[in-house]
Amino acid sequence: MKTMKAIPHFLLAGALLLGAACSTSNTSRDAVSSTPATTTTPAAGADMAATGDTGAGSVAAADVPAGEIVVFMSTFPTMTDPVFLINVASSNMLEIQAGQMAAQQATSPDVKQYAQLMVTHNTQTTQEVKTLAVPLNVTLPTNLLPVHQAMADRMLNKTGKAFDEAYMDLMETAHKLDIAMFEVKSKNAETPTVKSFATRILPVLRSNKALADKLEDKVD
Repeated sequence: MKTMKAIPHFLLAGALLLGAACSTSNTSRDAVSSTPATTTTPAAGADMAATGDTGAGSVAAADVPAGEIVVFMSTFPTMTDPVFLINVASSNMLEIQAGQMAAQQATSPDVKQYAQLMVTHNTQTTQEVKTLAVPLNVTLPTNLLPVHQAMADRMLNKTGKAFDEAYMDLMETAHKLDIAMFEVKSKNAETPTVKSFATRILPVLRSNKALADKLEDKVD
């Protein structure tokens, strides 16, 4: 898939910024991209050492060496519940915003229908994430995390068939990442409510990805 090959640079940057977000659950995540990291996950720390960066705010996509998508996904087993919720909230925003755009701009009726479904599903999930975040004292982001913003930007300046292809590529990638995160949390979340949430949403994500795969083949 075209998007899958281009995203790893941004995923590495996103992993570093998620590590920075993990340093506090009471500070607004709007500042994630500009606040130096005080703690990181092991994988994020290793990446920073490799690039010579000392803070998450200084990491740009161009500064991160090329790598596989599994580099970012390898941080999932050690991702805390608060960071998981932050990432899910940002991913939901990505799919809502992209879905709203696709519902208006896509040329394929099937893509438009899928986009509206994503808006509906992710709007509902966002409300659940907000409820889960309260007892954990997690401040959810109001803007896309850099990793998701980079993914959204790939739809810019696309029209017609190229837009449909870009949107469906994005949906495949977004769901691949979400499924990997939810699989981990469905087994080893620290909080029972988060574990229950992950377990219940996982089949929906798998179904959405399967449909995205079919539509992506159709619009290519």
